[in-house]
Amino acid sequence: MDRRSFLKSSALGGTAAAATSLAAPAIAQGNTTLTMVTTWPRGLAGVWDSVERFTNNVATMSGGSLTIDAKGAGELVGAFESFDAVVAGQADVYHGVDYYWMGQHPAWAYFGAVPFGMTAAEMMTWYYADGGMALHHELGEIFGVRSFIAGQTGAQGGGWFRNEVNSADDFNGLKFRMPGLGGEVLSKMGASVQVLPGGEIYQALSTGSLDATEWIGPWSDEKLGLQEVCQHYYPAGFHEAGPALSVGVNLEAFSGLSAEQQKIIEIAAAEGHQANYALFTAENGPALQRLRDSGTQVHEFADDIWDAFGKGSVEVLGQYQDDEMFAKIHESAQNSMRASGAWLSLAESAYTRQRGRVLSSM
Repeated sequence: MDRRSFLKSSALGGTAAAATSLAAPAIAQGNTTLTMVTTWPRGLAGVWDSVERFTNNVATMSGGSLTIDAKGAGELVGAFESFDAVVAGQADVYHGVDYYWMGQHPAWAYFGAVPFGMTAAEMMTWYYADGGMALHHELGEIFGVRSFIAGQTGAQGGGWFRNEVNSADDFNGLKFRMPGLGGEVLSKMGASVQVLPGGEIYQALSTGSLDATEWIGPWSDEKLGLQEVCQHYYPAGFHEAGPALSVGVNLEAFSGLSAEQQKIIEIAAAEGHQANYALFTAENGPALQRLRDSGTQVHEFADDIWDAFGKGSVEVLGQYQDDEMFAKIHESAQNSMRASGAWLSLAESAYTRQRGRVLSSM
């Protein structure tokens, strides 16, 4: 991909002009401050915790010599302009989920989540042990960023609906918020798919601009108030079994850091990734019970809906295979997922199934 062509077609517009003062890291008395733009409103449950964990890690490990000034979505640039701002050098770091950048290259989706893709354990295995990180960096080189996964929500819910869905036909014409390749699958099922930042979902549901949405999981969804506008919740979804959040640093800014500071960013991201996974996992169970107690109706998609999800997913993933980078990353992720999944299904899945059976009889 030609970076010059990309930059010319970037949709920063007037926001970019307003952000030009961020073009270089601020350096004072030997200390460096990087400006971070994010896809999240300040304080958004779980994902903003990931931002704070990462920035605090960096400041602590560097002894204050490297700090990151995090801005919420809209404070400097819009949520979906974060990547463009960093690529153009108008901000130093982004924090978001990489499938938001699919319009720049579809392979970015693999470092967030793809339909019927990796669980959190499988994502970590691929990224840290099976070459995923190197591919993340290789893709980032095209755009001039150095990215690291830095958060993990665990399995995301199938979504919130105004009305119960009983068959795949019920998705036809449904106004549904879902980003990434999962959204393309729903489009094939006839849904009218919209991609909105998290901070705009509640309003869209309240006004009827949306009939249904996915966000993250019970805890963050409860904090967003989705149970106030939708009564029907489906905890299991096909689209994000273990999605990662990422930080991406402008490559020129990253190269200007010391080797120690570069390693601090890498390790801060990795620690933040596992801590964020633990946070979501700890909060989701109690939140789901609160939702049930307050009247939310919890369902599971019917088999024919799952079959439609699967058919659409195969079609969507297949349509990008002509792209060399996408095909390379796809093959790597699939091979890792098959290998680790084969073991985990025999070990952990069987164990948790039997644990539930045994403990329920005691």
